[in-house]
Amino acid sequence: MPLILQMRKVCKRFGPVVANANVDLESEAGEIHALLGENGAGKTTLMNILYGLYQRDSGEILFQGQGLDFDSPRDAIRAGIGMVHQHFMLVPPLTVTENIILGERTPGPFLGLRSAEARIREIAERHHLAVDPSAKVWQLSVGEEQRVEIIKALYRGASLLILDEPTSVLTPGEVEGLFRILRSLVAQGHSVIFISHKLEEVMAISDRVTVLREGRKVATVATAETHPRELARMMVGREVIFDVEKGSVDRGEP
Repeated sequence: MPLILQMRKVCKRFGPVVANANVDLESEAGEIHALLGENGAGKTTLMNILYGLYQRDSGEILFQGQGLDFDSPRDAIRAGIGMVHQHFMLVPPLTVTENIILGERTPGPFLGLRSAEARIREIAERHHLAVDPSAKVWQLSVGEEQRVEIIKALYRGASLLILDEPTSVLTPGEVEGLFRILRSLVAQGHSVIFISHKLEEVMAISDRVTVLREGRKVATVATAETHPRELARMMVGREVIFDVEKGSVDRGEP
């Protein structure tokens, strides 16, 4: 598959703290690419750079073969990159439709809303994103709010969708629903970067995995050719012991 994204030797510091150190990341078109690592490994920082929230100190980014240098998320959105943050960016008193078109120019207050609502319904039906465009956001469940964020990215033309720890706020049933949505997206030509620290979810949903540890890339592997124990070893830098009953990981001795 052709590459949709290439990040080469990306570096980012916050004062004395090195968040990303010469990180390489390549994502193919039509894949779910997991970005895996412990909390603080630099996963979200790297994606915030791609989305224009942070500016890299050095390195190169190519999206669909074009060199990028975003000054803001607006630039990333125009290029076709969307991001669903761990903490949603919605205005509770507004409707789903009003949230999605917020900040966009419309042909008029009524015509614009009607047209936007029709398009939102079409996107929701195509990708199994069940949500009522006329509902107030404060009336929605957390899972429905997440769907609104995904629809918002698709409405704005995203071909690459970044999800930051998307399962952290969901019930197990909602996680399965999210995975169905992601599979639908890639089946229809979108690409997904799935940020997570949860091994079982990465194994279940991704095509490939890039592991970060302490701001550095450890490896990129095909999910079908690896194992949770190997991913855990790459995450923490040593062998780990799984507690099968509790679903936890023992880091062992340093």
